[in-house]
Amino acid sequence: MTDFKRVFVDTAPIIYYLENNAQYKDVIKRFFIDCVENHRQIVTSALTIEEYLVFPYSSGRMEFADNFKRFIEYMGIEVVSISSAIAEQGAKVRSQYQYFKAMDALQIATAIISGCDMFFTNDKQLRQEKELPCMTMDDLL
Repeated sequence: MTDFKRVFVDTAPIIYYLENNAQYKDVIKRFFIDCVENHRQIVTSALTIEEYLVFPYSSGRMEFADNFKRFIEYMGIEVVSISSAIAEQGAKVRSQYQYFKAMDALQIATAIISGCDMFFTNDKQLRQEKELPCMTMDDLL
């Protein structure tokens, strides 16, 4: 695994981990274990909370919301709020990569502003961003 100390984890890896995705559950479990064992700080944004909680709220499956909240707390994940500095950085990202969605640009901007040295996602398109190294779940298979 690539060397990093602060990793921003996008929403998809968290969803796949908590929902035991058949294709990725083992690789994501190893990733999170590696982060704990090697004292890597996991960071995500308030947007991840919004994205993750849509399903539990729309389906009434509140056990998913509870599991998510326990996971964030247990893992000591730093959740960063979206600030005006992050919004401005997101605009810079979108100006360079016009096909990035606003949510993706804000996730990357949060990682940059909060000092992450790796971005972990399952969106291969986000590898285009050059300021921050990007790792996908397929990279770990």
